[in-house]
Amino acid sequence: MSDTITVEGTETGPTPETIPVIDVSRIMQMIPHRYPMLMIDRVIDVIPNESCTGVKNVSINEPFFMGHFPSRPVMPGVLIIEAMAQTAAVLVVQTLGPDAEGKLVYFMTIDEARFRKPVTPGDQVHIHVTKLAQRKTVWKFSGAAKVNGTLVAEATFAAMILDEK
Repeated sequence: MSDTITVEGTETGPTPETIPVIDVSRIMQMIPHRYPMLMIDRVIDVIPNESCTGVKNVSINEPFFMGHFPSRPVMPGVLIIEAMAQTAAVLVVQTLGPDAEGKLVYFMTIDEARFRKPVTPGDQVHIHVTKLAQRKTVWKFSGAAKVNGTLVAEATFAAMILDEK
C-alpha cells in the first residue's frame, strides 16, 4: 500500500483527487538539489497550484552543525528559508507537470523573514508553503516552518523559474 493523500472537492461538489506523498527519490527527479543542499525529505498535503508541506528531519549528522554553534547546534535560518524554496519548487513542478522537472528556481526576493525559535537536531520541521501569486515564470509564496506545531520561522518570497537544460 503506497502513501497517498486524498484531497476533497470544492464547494461545487466532491471531486476527490489522490496525490501520492512525494518521497526524497521523487523530489530529486523534480528539483536539481542534492546532498548536502537538499533540505527536504518528503512533501505531503499537496494541493496543486495552491499549497503543500515539506518535511525536514533534522539530524546531528547535518554538515552545517560542525561549524554552526558546535556546542549548541542550531540549524541556520537561511537553510530553513532554503527548505521553504525547495518545497515551493516541488509545488511548482507538481503544478506545471513533467515539463517543469529539472528547471532551476532562483530567489528574487525574501521579505518579512522572521526566526522565532531555534531548530535543533532531532526536530522534524514541517514547511508549509502557499502560492500567493504567479505571473509567467515568477511565483510568489508564503512560507511557515513549524516544529511540533510551533512556528519557528516564516517568510514571504518570490522566485523565477529558468530552463537551463
